[in-house]
Amino acid sequence: MDALEALKTRRSVRAYKSEPVPAAIVEDIVDCARLATTARNVQPWEFVVITKAEIRRAIADIIDTGRFIANAPVCVVVFCRDTKYYLEDGSAAIENILLAARAHELGSCWVAGDKKPYAPQIASLLGVPAEFKLIGLVAIGHAAESPSMPPKRSLAEVLHREKF
Repeated sequence: MDALEALKTRRSVRAYKSEPVPAAIVEDIVDCARLATTARNVQPWEFVVITKAEIRRAIADIIDTGRFIANAPVCVVVFCRDTKYYLEDGSAAIENILLAARAHELGSCWVAGDKKPYAPQIASLLGVPAEFKLIGLVAIGHAAESPSMPPKRSLAEVLHREKF
């Protein structure tokens, strides 16, 4: 699948088949994440890949949204060192995860992490040092649903030339 098709057809998937995702594909997705744009090439990110069902269930029990993580075969948890642009850098990495998953014809969904009250619990559960901030969690797997495109504002509504 080419990049533009992945961009235009990516949807948030919250229901997954139990079929595992091959480790090589998960590694390729994380490889795409580490290649994301980063301010001053700081690369503050770390990626924790969770495939064990009991850990995914524990995560789902802690977070306030995204309980579907328990049923996704893979969850990639993204942390960043507390740098000036940690949130922008981590978000760029997560977007690459979402698009790489789509390119591999997998479903995915981003669950918020930054500034969430559960962030310290997730970090503790995964043994992440205190100097890292939780950016987000991404459920990944073979989609058990085909979400339609939600309503989007038209290009004419959002595109401004030279001035707002």
